[in-house]
Amino acid sequence: MSALLPQPGLVGKRALVTGGTLGIGQAVVELLLASGADVFVVARDARRLEERLATWRSEHGEHRAVGLAMDVTDFAGRAHLFDQLQRRWGALDVLVSNVGTNLRKAAVDYAPAEAAAIFETNLHAAFALSTGAYPLLAVGDAAALVFVLSVAGHTHIPTGAPYAMTKAALGQLVRNLAVEWAPGVRVNAVSPWYTDTPLVRGVLADPAYLERVLRATPVGRIAAPAEIAAPIAFLTSPAASYVTGQTLAVDGGFLARGF
Repeated sequence: MSALLPQPGLVGKRALVTGGTLGIGQAVVELLLASGADVFVVARDARRLEERLATWRSEHGEHRAVGLAMDVTDFAGRAHLFDQLQRRWGALDVLVSNVGTNLRKAAVDYAPAEAAAIFETNLHAAFALSTGAYPLLAVGDAAALVFVLSVAGHTHIPTGAPYAMTKAALGQLVRNLAVEWAPGVRVNAVSPWYTDTPLVRGVLADPAYLERVLRATPVGRIAAPAEIAAPIAFLTSPAASYVTGQTLAVDGGFLARGF
């Protein structure tokens, strides 16, 4: 994988990234910071968040990276988040809605509470976060919202029907918000395939399953988180100023071949 370069046009932009301390979210934060944006990071693990913030501040400056430990499914927590953003910046230029969870089972094996938790995290919280942030995004005239979806929302994956359902629904939300919020807020998404993150390492530890995944991936390997972060950063930048309502598959060719 070649080195990923900072995205031009993001210097001084104010960005909110959810799930920003691991995997794709962490890579997004690091690329936005390297591109000159100021980043507000949301994550559930307070200790990990503080450790990451300390590193980012030492690398990019004391006031470039700030954050809040919270669960995006919590109504009061979201209200507190919006209050903090209003007090700190008064506006947002970028929102990357990255938080997601999965539980891999056959559809008939989910307990109602298990399926409900996936819907609450992946879909309901994402909707509430984006609509709650809209007044901050709408202050300017060139804001960008990017959702992190999944190829599971486009085609069959062997397990995880509730996860796939939430990602497919978010794809429709992208289209609705892109039209409803134009021209001031652009709304797009990326749909990754298997990426080297903590959420999937246990699954890919099975050699037979990993071999099957690689056979279904034309480029022949798992993505690095930075390779998903780069298209996200592009979609938030002025380089994508005429792109809205789109979901970009970042999948090594998986959807072209199928599983």
